[in-house]
Amino acid sequence: MELDDDRMCFVCGQDNRGGLRLLFSLDKEGKTLAADFTPEKTWQGYKDVVHGGIISTVLDEAMTKLAYSLGMNAVTGRLTVRFKKPLMVGEKVRVTGRIIKESGRTVEAGAEAVKDDGTVVAAAEGLLVKIK
Repeated sequence: MELDDDRMCFVCGQDNRGGLRLLFSLDKEGKTLAADFTPEKTWQGYKDVVHGGIISTVLDEAMTKLAYSLGMNAVTGRLTVRFKKPLMVGEKVRVTGRIIKESGRTVEAGAEAVKDDGTVVAAAEGLLVKIK
């Protein structure tokens, strides 16, 4: 199975009118990928608090899109998210994904969502599986 980008991804697809449309920048040498994310009220859970599922989705995307951008045909096998502080609607975070370790068919990756003041909102660890 070959993974293809048709620009309709919920997180990064620029043609997906219902998506988040995040613009990621790649640091190939440092094996990192980053984007700024300012959530809208549409993505809240409790009043003015961004839904944890949206935060998890953005962190997952930072890891899997990084792997894809580095030429790895990989999908998420396991995702663990630690929520540290609430993210409020309208608060900007920088989402950064990184590759930790590559071993055979698996890739260990991590991601963080950090406010401008350095506060970590959430951190994720992922095990990505390379598919054929």
